[in-house]
Amino acid sequence: MKFKAFLGLLAMTLPVQPAQAAWLEASSDHFVIYANDTTKNVTRFAEQLERYHAGVALVFNTDTAKPSPSNRVTVYVVKNEREVRKLHGGKDDQVAGFYVPAAGGSLAIVPAVEAASGAVTWSMVVLLHEYAHHFMISSSAMPMPRWVGEGAAEFFASAKFEMDGSLWMGRPAVHRAGGLLLGKDVQVAELLDPEATAKLKLSQMDGFYGKSWLLYHYLTFNEARRGQFSRYLALLGEGKSQTVAATEVFGDFAALEKELDRYLVQRRLSALKIDAGKLKIGPVALRALSAGEGAMMNVRVRSKRGVSEEEAMAVLAEARAIAALHPDDPAVLSALAECEYDAGNDGEAVTAADAALKRDPRQVNAYLQKGYALLRIAADLDGDAREAAYKVARAPFIALNRLENDHPLPLIYYYRGFVERGQKPSQLAIDGLVRAMQLAPFDLGLRAELGMALIALGRHGDAKAVLAAVAANPHGGSLSDYARKAIERMGKDPAWRGEPMDTKEDGTTEA
Repeated sequence: MKFKAFLGLLAMTLPVQPAQAAWLEASSDHFVIYANDTTKNVTRFAEQLERYHAGVALVFNTDTAKPSPSNRVTVYVVKNEREVRKLHGGKDDQVAGFYVPAAGGSLAIVPAVEAASGAVTWSMVVLLHEYAHHFMISSSAMPMPRWVGEGAAEFFASAKFEMDGSLWMGRPAVHRAGGLLLGKDVQVAELLDPEATAKLKLSQMDGFYGKSWLLYHYLTFNEARRGQFSRYLALLGEGKSQTVAATEVFGDFAALEKELDRYLVQRRLSALKIDAGKLKIGPVALRALSAGEGAMMNVRVRSKRGVSEEEAMAVLAEARAIAALHPDDPAVLSALAECEYDAGNDGEAVTAADAALKRDPRQVNAYLQKGYALLRIAADLDGDAREAAYKVARAPFIALNRLENDHPLPLIYYYRGFVERGQKPSQLAIDGLVRAMQLAPFDLGLRAELGMALIALGRHGDAKAVLAAVAANPHGGSLSDYARKAIERMGKDPAWRGEPMDTKEDGTTEA
């Protein structure tokens, strides 16, 4: 399919606030959605997300395993973009939705989405972009150059859902038009050289995302360069640097720059259409939340996003007031247990969790909050009492493991139980941590934790493979910095087992 000139596609479709109804939960193979919306819109939204997952998997020719129930992405649909920005907590007034990857608790927060057919709205673009990242890191162990990751995410997120169930991908990224047409200060050479990419200014980021999409789109559809992108990735897999691989495959960067300039302003651009028959999705189960659950949703979203010490007390007050009105609702009690734990009230957290589990032994969050609280209680004890308390703290995680065998958190906390007591982790604990990373490869903190555990065992090759994705993540901050230094240290010192690296006077570490 061809589209009209890119220059004519600057207009954005604004999100439409749907009619409000009751709080609903839409549960599917890869997503759980909570929205105060109509049955029709929530169902269509869930089906679109599942079709999108199926489309990305088809393009990548990757058959990913269905995640365990708690390892799906939970999407919270809030009232508007102002609520999104408030929950985001940052200073970016352009945030229209965001995604937080975490083992057993990945979440996305978006404003009300009108799940109609046609080109997706900006908030949906954000969600699809972030889910593309989630999919790619879940399906490939090889860290991708930043331009590839962002270009692919932009490519897939520029989607369109048709009424007949078909899906378009790779449409013009109209939301990047301004960066592409008005800010041409990002050159293709800066995409293909990671050191040059790292020097780009914040003001150039819109141009970076747009140029990444343009290069990815061009290499996908241009006949003269067919096969080059696959060859480029193959060379990276063989260990060649990004710049060397790009030079060998793409040739003169200046020539490629001119080709992209011509491509951007041509009259028509191609896109990929996937017929509905190729997008196999499972059923969507709808459940109306109880009155108590609905009343607690504001509290739940804030808790899951994370609260400061001051925020925790305010959220707890609201949770207690709601729980007083719905004292027998297990979901309400489970949410209350999380609020008590966040506020530092471990005994109260255990009490609320026990009350929830007594009424419904399937309350996954209640097991977790009880386990967290008991672990914190154990950490404050000494001697035999401490050992006994740690055994008690293991019980909720063991019960959760029986309920959901592939939940990553029981595996993680079994390992941490050894570390927190200053004991050498057993082989079973290490194997469990490896399994947890396989279940949640998108959790950078988990990858870093496993990487350091493998370094301590002298398994440097395995550690490098695990830490590579952390080191390559451009948004990983200090975690990525440490992973890069650890990989460098392993290369220099085969005997290194994770001892603290030298600290320089400015506070940074030195490999």
